[in-house]
Amino acid sequence: MTTLHDLIIVIHILSATLLFGTGLGTAFQMWMTHRSGDVRAIAEVSRNVVRADFFFTLPAVIVQPATGLALIRIDGYSLWEPWLVAAYVLYVLVGACWLPVVWIQLEARNLAAQAAAAGTALPPRYFRLMRWWFWFGWPAFSAVLGIFWLMVNKPALW
Repeated sequence: MTTLHDLIIVIHILSATLLFGTGLGTAFQMWMTHRSGDVRAIAEVSRNVVRADFFFTLPAVIVQPATGLALIRIDGYSLWEPWLVAAYVLYVLVGACWLPVVWIQLEARNLAAQAAAAGTALPPRYFRLMRWWFWFGWPAFSAVLGIFWLMVNKPALW
């Protein structure tokens, strides 16, 4: 018999997987297409990356804290367990990186679509944005790995 706890933990794990997998998959696709220099492909892929963030990443970003809080309550943890506090800090770091990345992806999508429609090269602003996009990804990726480690190990930090 499946309990409410089992259902919530499955949703929590699936949304974490969706969040990480979509982030990693779309980042890889966006970066490799960017490196190709194919303006039409960049326009198409960046459009799909923005869609994936809206359809998959955003719901997972909402589900994660909701199911996490439910599990904290059901499992009887304090909201202030050190490993949870560390996870909150990392989650905020991920969000602080993700929000500008979403804006950058929207801008890159628009610039690539304009260049593809006009049959021109990508403007210098596109390349500046993509450098920022690339560097915002590393702390976010590292923080997500840190959150996974904290959730699995629940270490005594202080």
